[in-house]
Order: sequence, then C-alpha cells, then structure tokens
Amino acid sequence: MEFTEYDTRLAAYAVVIDEGRMLLALFNELEIPTWTLPGGGVELEETVADAVVREVREETGYDVALGRILGVDTNVIAPPDRLRPTIRPLKSLRVLFEARVTGGELCHEVGGTTDEARWIPLAELPALPRVPLVDVVLALLAGTSSTDDTLFP
Repeated sequence: MEFTEYDTRLAAYAVVIDEGRMLLALFNELEIPTWTLPGGGVELEETVADAVVREVREETGYDVALGRILGVDTNVIAPPDRLRPTIRPLKSLRVLFEARVTGGELCHEVGGTTDEARWIPLAELPALPRVPLVDVVLALLAGTSSTDDTLFP
C-alpha cells in the first residue's frame, strides 16, 4: 500500500520511572479505560521533544527533562479498529523518550483523552488494563523486545 493511501500519526511518549514506579495516564477513549504512557500527538509546528514535554504537563501536571530516546515503535490500526469511523488504515509512529520529573505537581487532565495520572508500582503493571505500548516499553527495558517493528538506538 502506498503512503498516500493511509493516515500517519506521529506521537511522542515519556517513560518516567522513579523508585520502582512508572508514571501512567488513564486513557478514557476506549470502552474500558486503559493505562498508557503520558504523551500523544505531535502538532504540525512542534518538535517531537516539545510535544512530549507538553503532553506530559497536560496529562500529569509534571514538568519533565528528557533523556535518551529509548525506541521508536510503529503500529498499524485497521479502519474498523480506529477510534473514529474511516475507511483508511492508520500507521502510528511513536517515539519513546526516557524522562524524569523536574517540577510541577501531580494532577489529572480535564477535558482531554486521559482523566487520571498515577504512579503505578512496576510489579502491579501486569494486572492493569493497559495499552500494548506499555508492554513494548517493559520489553524494551528488560532487553527482550518481542516486536521487530521497534527500533532501538
């Protein structure tokens, strides 16, 4: 399929781990709210780094400093599985940044695609409803990535 025949979404996410906990946001646009990494779509005139910093602030209340890029993941979503009706598939390109909190105060996003932010102990992640991107990050951190579609520096 030619690139003009599908939609593309560039997004950036922060992987924030502190004291054995990961910072996650509750994604509210699915039938069952599901935990995800703080982050989201890159606006046309933003850099990828600026986008992830903005998204983390909007979704969690925290200011972050970015570290290295942990990976770049791609995901294809078929038209019937997209959140909004369409006949076009979506290729999502997701840049995953290491990040640390530098300021701000934990709070919940109002009127956005997430409605709660929380520090979740790493040991509790397997029992949570979560987006597959969280598993991509866990595999990346463990050095056992199971996807050929994720690039690691």
